[in-house]
Amino acid sequence: MNREGELESGTARSSEDGGFRTPASTLQNMNEKPIEESPSKEDPKRVEFKENDPGNPLLWPSWKKWMIIIVISTTSTMVTCTSSVVSTAYQGIERDLGISHEVAILGLSLFVLGLGFGPIFLGPFSEFYGRRPVYLISLTVYFLFGFPVAFANNAPVFLIFRFLTGCVGSAFLTVAGGSISDLYAPQDSFFPMAIFTSSPPLGPVIGPVFSGFIVQYTTWRWSFRVIIIWSFVQLMFVIALAPETYAPHLLIDRARKIRKETGDDSYYTQHERELAEKSLTKTVAISSSRVFLLLALEPMLFLLCLWCAILLGILYLFFELFPIVFAKHNFNDFENGLSFLGLGVGVVSGVILMKFWYAARYKKLVEKLGEKPAPETRLSPAKLGAFLCPISLFIFAFTSYRNVHWIGPIIGSIPFGTGFLLIYCSVFTFITDNWKQYAASGMGAHSFLRSIFAGAFPLFAVQMANRLSTTGAAALLAGLNVLVVPLPFVFARYGPRLRAKSKYSQG
Repeated sequence: MNREGELESGTARSSEDGGFRTPASTLQNMNEKPIEESPSKEDPKRVEFKENDPGNPLLWPSWKKWMIIIVISTTSTMVTCTSSVVSTAYQGIERDLGISHEVAILGLSLFVLGLGFGPIFLGPFSEFYGRRPVYLISLTVYFLFGFPVAFANNAPVFLIFRFLTGCVGSAFLTVAGGSISDLYAPQDSFFPMAIFTSSPPLGPVIGPVFSGFIVQYTTWRWSFRVIIIWSFVQLMFVIALAPETYAPHLLIDRARKIRKETGDDSYYTQHERELAEKSLTKTVAISSSRVFLLLALEPMLFLLCLWCAILLGILYLFFELFPIVFAKHNFNDFENGLSFLGLGVGVVSGVILMKFWYAARYKKLVEKLGEKPAPETRLSPAKLGAFLCPISLFIFAFTSYRNVHWIGPIIGSIPFGTGFLLIYCSVFTFITDNWKQYAASGMGAHSFLRSIFAGAFPLFAVQMANRLSTTGAAALLAGLNVLVVPLPFVFARYGPRLRAKSKYSQG
């Protein structure tokens, strides 16, 4: 592996060693007795996991793995949910802070932009410090930054801390996928990863539901106070139930304990020696620059990221369109929030499809081939999602008239939620399969581009609806999605040829 590749190998490995590898500090808490030495066969002083080693996260009991997955997934949902709670609170924010509607929308856009910028710079931190410290620090700061938002008396404080909260929240999202892959071999990771990858898209859908209820019966500030309470609860869950999972750092902790118990300082791990040759500042600089390099030099990555960016932009544009559509039916704030349940049903339906259709199909294919299939196999769910999204938008467009029952556009939004989830999961796993040791930069590019679109789309939603009508706006978006329907089919057919010409692809 070249030196640049090694800079990411700790944070984003996704082939035979389970996607992302695993850190350090909680093995000592699992065993009260001294840790048994586990030297390498090649070098007796190099500490490695033995066969059937209970300290290896891949061999942890299923209940423990799922406990970690649930904690990480619910925390990821909380982070992305924070982005959209503002969408039902605009009137109160505009009144109390003395700002226009366009400025209030920045409360949504800046948070989402923060989610996109964070991964560019924060990805390598877990390689140096492990996943658990990143979780604890980011969630603690996230919790503290919630107070200036909830109690802001002026727009600059509100908007600045919305952006900063998004940045620190992104640190959790950046590392979380790695923890899931630390726990499972590739052939067993698909459903757990689908559960995790569904949690960030589900968050923005949940936000307006509970925020609408709160705003209807109290004030907009309580929407953000509830987020403060929720983030504190999740922080407690992470402290109590989410141990370190990054294998290289678990081995570092083991080596330290062996050195302390034996008095022999010659015990080491391979990761320790690699880190000794690295600078965090240089690693961050290389990793962040590679994000833009991959977008510029990898057309497959750019187009897939652009596709997801458009879809997430449309999802966030819905936070402006839905209130306009349902104002025709005299919906209040709470009812406006409930209108997003259609999207939620769609996302959950996508998870079910991934479990009972694609995950089982993929596992059978692995067993049949006796090896991991080509990365293009990961795009199969996206083929279905490519059709569902424009169909959903057309249904939404032509049921958004005043004389059509309000259930029409809600039903119309369900296929979009399903299609979005299928495409999101497909692209996520395709990137980690195809770019392997550069997957951290690939996912950083994915996060950056989609956050740019998600932050920008709500800013022109109202003007778009006023000029084109909600029907025209949704139909235009549907037409745009029709243009990208061939994308997963083209990549499935010509992907191997494109990968062969790629400098960074390793699929």
